[in-house]
Amino acid sequence: MNETLDYYDKNAEVFANGTADIEFSEMQDMFLAELKEGASILDFGCGSGRDSRYFLQKGYRVTALDGSAELCRIAEEKTGIPVIKMDFNDFDEQDQYDGIWACSSILHLSKQELKNVLIHMEKALHNDGIIYTSFKYGDFSGMRNGRYFTDFTEDTFKVFVAEIERIVIERLWITDDVRPGRQDEKWLNTILKTTRR
Repeated sequence: MNETLDYYDKNAEVFANGTADIEFSEMQDMFLAELKEGASILDFGCGSGRDSRYFLQKGYRVTALDGSAELCRIAEEKTGIPVIKMDFNDFDEQDQYDGIWACSSILHLSKQELKNVLIHMEKALHNDGIIYTSFKYGDFSGMRNGRYFTDFTEDTFKVFVAEIERIVIERLWITDDVRPGRQDEKWLNTILKTTRR
């Protein structure tokens, strides 16, 4: 994870500029449709702050965090809210949020780290909370272009989530990459739901 954070700290401006203005409202609105108006959202791995800003503009209560100090700084400028700098593995809250948005962020964790983070996400959500997250589509795990990635297919993700208590898959779908020149890359998107009661 340290190499990945180093990558984002060194390339924060380039990364933010490449993602900040992408039209992503279809996915954002799909997530918001699962929540009540004014719900509390944790933007987990907020990057440039693009999605936090969108949720704030829609009237939701947003908490944002990221592991990269440079991306936290950029996201604070973009959103006007404080952004928490935190290693994802240190996340540990109880019953705080209605939804967690983890767009293209926890894919940088190993499977064991990812399992632990999802367990902590479940604990951080209210009853019937939801998680949106996304992964590059495939079977690869390891370093790619200076960052660590864990990729999933529908089948490998179903097997993975089945091992985590109190989380179920509500929806799973594949999309093309929305960034210019990346149309050939596929993403696995999922909405997860907590099943505590």
